[in-house]
Amino acid sequence: MENRKAEPDTWELCSNTAVRRASRQLGQLYDDVLEPSGLRLTQVTLLIQIDKMNGPSLKALAEALVMDLSALGHTLKPLIRDGFLELVPDTQDRRVKRVRLTPFGDSKRREAIGLWQEAQHRFDRVFGTEASAALRQTMALISSKDFAAAFRTKPQG
Repeated sequence: MENRKAEPDTWELCSNTAVRRASRQLGQLYDDVLEPSGLRLTQVTLLIQIDKMNGPSLKALAEALVMDLSALGHTLKPLIRDGFLELVPDTQDRRVKRVRLTPFGDSKRREAIGLWQEAQHRFDRVFGTEASAALRQTMALISSKDFAAAFRTKPQG
């Protein structure tokens, strides 16, 4: 029998892999709680963000969610098809499209928020309220433009 040192798993070495792995698991857990609404976490997040931004342009929404426009468009299509959202021309610049909740979408958003709060309470209970807040703060830093700019800067020397 060969005596080899066990190599660490990829997620123990790579921050990106660890975050993606945790994100997939957490997304599945939240989706399970949100299932009665008929929406997935990504869709609920979109409805909440669109409401918070009060009818943002597609570009502004994509930036807020750290998504490219094509991925955002793909994600919005079923919500538009199902009557939760609508695209409308900007009143100042008709070339700019804004996305807004329909009354049906706002009703679905309010329904889903209660389920989302239940998922968040479960997370806080298991992970710890303070650790949960610290994690969100860390993730906000990582998803910031400043972090991306610093990451992209090549070290001198």
